[in-house]
Formats: sequence, structure tokens, C-alpha cells
Amino acid sequence: MNPSIAITAEPGFEDQARKLAQRLGLEFADSHAPEYSFLLQLTQDRLQLQQTGNKAPGPIYVEFAQGKAAHRRRQGEGRKTPLARAVGMKADFLPDVIDGTAGLGRDAFVLATLGCRVQLVEQSPVIHALLEDGLRRAAASSQTREIVSRISLLLADTAEYLGQLPATARPDAIYLDPMYPHRGGKALSKKEMQAFQKLLGEDRNGPGLLRIAMETAKKRVVVKRPRKALFLGGQAADFQIHSPKTRFDVYLTAPPANSA
Repeated sequence: MNPSIAITAEPGFEDQARKLAQRLGLEFADSHAPEYSFLLQLTQDRLQLQQTGNKAPGPIYVEFAQGKAAHRRRQGEGRKTPLARAVGMKADFLPDVIDGTAGLGRDAFVLATLGCRVQLVEQSPVIHALLEDGLRRAAASSQTREIVSRISLLLADTAEYLGQLPATARPDAIYLDPMYPHRGGKALSKKEMQAFQKLLGEDRNGPGLLRIAMETAKKRVVVKRPRKALFLGGQAADFQIHSPKTRFDVYLTAPPANSA
């Protein structure tokens, strides 16, 4: 059964919330609506997604200007980090990237911070709304305005979007971070992953998305995976780049000018 979602608002933001509810095709509800699985809450600070019920984790929202994103920006993650190397970034080359599984946009923001232009594609209207809100707030901050100017956001099915993309619009790299199956026990996913799995269901489109991405990207497709996970769809990568908790499987779609 699909989870039920309603939109709520803090006092003074009801009109905006009703307009958003109409756009997303969701119900507008009282701020306390336990009959719904999720509440998309419009507050004076942000738009956030809150699970309901006992012991529900805290809200989920997109944040680029503060918190962990700000820390990563100030630390100055360079072009030799695993993510940058995976998408093919070099001292004299900044790839154009399509992030086909946008999620909360964190890796896309890192790439944009390093100078890449990134197209975010998200098929969930709810997650798209969270991203839209996060980008809007980041665009209002002098610290992140220039960075997010390199990020564009599209509500679409990624496979359909890539299939209709003209040759002149093909990106250098396509980045995929498909949901990994929940494993339970001590390996519980983070709260965002748990919420996404409940909200979106199990990801069954990963292998097909990899196939069409490889037909579309000019240079490479990058798939982010847990370190010990199997290859997506059983398709071995050309090479891998590891970080402490994850790895990046790189599939080359054209001979690189230089070795990766």
C-alpha cells in the first residue's frame, strides 16, 4: 500500500501550503494528522518531510547553505576526492553531469562547488519539492548563490528523459545513486534512506537506468554503491574508486583522453 502524505503549515503560511498541495495533488491537513504516513510541512524556515507515529525520526529537508554542506564547502573538497575523480574531473576539465537519482542533492552540490554544471533529475514530486525549496534558499545566500547557479532541477522520469535527450545535449557524465536494499539489524540505513524506501518503494529500475545512461553519456556513467554491494544489475564496472564507506563504479562509454 502506498504511504499517505498530506501538507501542513505553520500559522501564516497556510495559503502557500494550499497552493503547494494543489500543485502536488495532495491534501492540506491540520498540523497534527496522525492518519497520514508523512507530513510535508511548510515552516517559516523551510519545507520538510516528517514521518508520523511513535519514535518517528526527525524531519528531512534539503540544506545547502548551512550544516554539513557548509562544512564540506569550507573544507574545500578538491578535484582529487573520490567523487570528483569518478566523474572524470581533472585540473583542466570540468564535466557536465546529469544526476539521474537526485535524492537530497548532496553529491550534486559538491560537484557544483567544484565548478561542474549539474542537471538534477527527480521523479518524485515530493522530493522534487524539497529540492526546489533547498535550492531557493541557497540562491538567497551570498555563500551559495554562485554554486547553485550551476545546478538545474527537473521533475521527470530519468529513463524517459535520457531516452529523449538530443545528441547535442548529452552530458559528459551521468551519476546514479540508486537506493540500496534495506538490510536491517546493525546495518540500518540512515533516516533519509528509510523514509525514501517507505515513500518510494523498492528500486527495481536501476539496471535499466544504467543501460540507458551508458547509451547517453558521452564519456562515463558513475554508480555510487556501498563498499561491499554487488555491481548494479550484475554488470561489472570498468574500474572502481573507493572511499571509506562507499565506492564509485565507473563505466566508460568512450575512450578517455587520459587514464582515469
